Amino acid sequence: MRSLLFVPGDSERKLKKGFGAGADVVIIDLEDSVAPQNKAAARETAARFIAGHRAQTGSAIYIRVNDLSTGQTDDDLAALIPAKPDGIMLPKSNSGQDVQQLSAKLRLHEAENGLPDGAINILPIITETPAGVLAAASYAGTSARLAGLTWGAEDLSAAIGARTARDERGRYTDVFRFARTMTILAAGAAEVAAIDTVFPNFRDMAAFATECREAERDGFTGKMAIHPDQVPVINAAFTPSAEAVRQSAAIVAAFEAAGNPGVVSIDGKMYDRPHLRLAERLLARAKAAGVSV
Repeated sequence: MRSLLFVPGDSERKLKKGFGAGADVVIIDLEDSVAPQNKAAARETAARFIAGHRAQTGSAIYIRVNDLSTGQTDDDLAALIPAKPDGIMLPKSNSGQDVQQLSAKLRLHEAENGLPDGAINILPIITETPAGVLAAASYAGTSARLAGLTWGAEDLSAAIGARTARDERGRYTDVFRFARTMTILAAGAAEVAAIDTVFPNFRDMAAFATECREAERDGFTGKMAIHPDQVPVINAAFTPSAEAVRQSAAIVAAFEAAGNPGVVSIDGKMYDRPHLRLAERLLARAKAAGVSV
């Protein structure tokens, strides 16, 4: 999962464009981008569109449902699980218990629709409430469905009363840097993908590309998008380069040739077990992105 593109569930035109954008994941949104009075229509539109156009995209399909506190999650699942999505994005997740609650709901819907138990993944947004940020460490070991962890700034801004999440230079302020950091650490602890949040100003592609590079540097393995034009920038930033793949393959090969010791030397430079682990992770990412390793 490098690129995850949000598409409103109530617009067939935008759904069609999203399905052809080349994103690794299309997230059909039933939450923030759909007005309250359009929720029922969005469920019908999204389910019908997936059924009719599933074969026309190579993207995985996730559904962002309404959060568990709204009372609408069950309606979302009842309408969309028959369309066999690959995953569910859970907004405003307050802890690993919310993932377990959603997993129990999915198990029932999978059984009712003839799907294998555990067929549908879960990707929670873990920083949209103060409680969620403080419970970031609770996701490790919660469910085999957990595909990754991601974060968001806008809902957290509203929850804590912050006028903006960024300073005058466009950098996140301390509270939001903390939420971002907790997401990376929580994903590492849970051994799942860390997915960076959206960049709202889709017209500022230079700043967006910079944020993508910084996110990949810091340990994120993908990023969410709000516009199709952002997808190729994300894919480029989160696809390991040929040189990085070559170097990582050399590190792995050196450890294997030496009988997997604690440290090896390559061209006069020492590499230890953390370097090996990093190399293995990069090669796995490259393979998932279709890069020859």
